[in-house]
Amino acid sequence: MAKLVNQTDFVAKLKARKIALFSKRDVQTLLGVSPVSATFLLHRYTKRGIVVRLRRSIYALPDALPPDLHIANKLYGPSYVSREFALSFHRVIPETVYEITSVTPKATRKFEALGKLYTYRRIKKQAFTGYTIEHQQNFTFRIADAEKAFVDALYFRVLYGQKPMSRFDKKKIDPAKALKYAKLFGNRRLVAILKQTLL
Repeated sequence: MAKLVNQTDFVAKLKARKIALFSKRDVQTLLGVSPVSATFLLHRYTKRGIVVRLRRSIYALPDALPPDLHIANKLYGPSYVSREFALSFHRVIPETVYEITSVTPKATRKFEALGKLYTYRRIKKQAFTGYTIEHQQNFTFRIADAEKAFVDALYFRVLYGQKPMSRFDKKKIDPAKALKYAKLFGNRRLVAILKQTLL
């Protein structure tokens, strides 16, 4: 039989440890319960709205959610926020981007969580660089710098035969830095189009 854990104690322990996102294993360790008990508790508390499930193995407290960009890094990793969302974040493009776009050296994936769409596109391991650690609401997240976000976005446009972006603030992109990033992809067409777009 699953060990009974008081709902108030469960929430209090998570908040005391400042655990914003947690898994079944975290619940086992924190409460000293078996895998069966942890599964039962998470199922019961999800149905009651005490916890929300972000994906199959990641949960959060609905009144203590971390920022979207921290969630983006944790839903699927290793990854960092890039492409159009990062360009909007850095104000390189004027549009507001609602899809939270990331890159990863792992397989391409897509998740919906809490009414938001998180997408992850695969890039080569040697191109998985050019990001910084930012802070928001006492949480950290990895996000591409402006040049890497631009190159990542351009790479997928080249890959899928789409035109390069035309509406962007050129002053916010260092061409030499962007070119250095582009060469990491080993794609001559990307480098050529980047030069045409920025130089």
